[in-house]
Amino acid sequence: MHRVELTAWRGQEAETRTAAGVITEQREQHYGNRIFGAWAASCLAALENSLGRYAQALACVRPAFDADLPGTGARLLHEVVEAAARSGDHNTAKAALARLEERATSSVTPWGLGLLARCRALTADDDQAEAFYTDAIDLLGRTSTVAELARAHLLFGEWLRRRRRRAEARTQLRTAHAMFTAMGAAAFAERAASELRANGEQARRRTGAADHALTQQERRVATLAAEGATNAEIAVRLFISVSTVEYHLNKVFRKLDVSSRRRLSSVLRDGG
Repeated sequence: MHRVELTAWRGQEAETRTAAGVITEQREQHYGNRIFGAWAASCLAALENSLGRYAQALACVRPAFDADLPGTGARLLHEVVEAAARSGDHNTAKAALARLEERATSSVTPWGLGLLARCRALTADDDQAEAFYTDAIDLLGRTSTVAELARAHLLFGEWLRRRRRRAEARTQLRTAHAMFTAMGAAAFAERAASELRANGEQARRRTGAADHALTQQERRVATLAAEGATNAEIAVRLFISVSTVEYHLNKVFRKLDVSSRRRLSSVLRDGG
């Protein structure tokens, strides 16, 4: 059952559709299968959103959104908002956002409130969207849902690029690309890479021979850490969450084979 979610995040289209089809074929036969069918539809929507096919994503998830079954109704709302907002169906985006607002503000968890902030950003006017994106990154950075945090960085980077704030966009898009690449979310990683190319930069490709090399964002984090900056200070300087700083530092420590900040300065100076 979890295979469909895994293949969706990996961007494996054929495998995802096959696995989802096995679930959805029988969803009308039993109530439990209808729930699994809705869950499979949300996975398909995530796949389509990752590929930038927003109208198709909305078509996948619309029946499940209308049914609003317990156990799945809230889970798919952020996919509906992104798909609807990006495909121009503003009425559906607002309806999904209203439903998410009711549920997320009742649960009051960083995950729910982080997704709510991200969805508000997608539907907000330009003078409000930025604050919602930064709130989303902060809140999702307090959770273990790294994939949704990476999506917040991606969406914020896309928003910044379309407003010609190229340097800020690169920071967000590099972070998103690195996070998606590390977790194997190939389609989302390519979406971030495509945005970077449109912004005039080629995304770094990971190869077995170059896995030890630091990305530009990792080097920025490592350099600031070596200079004595705290994680919170680095987050402010680079406009990312503290959780994202910790994520990059952990990768830096593994790549450079160091276990503390005290060794970073000498290793970086020696060409690490």
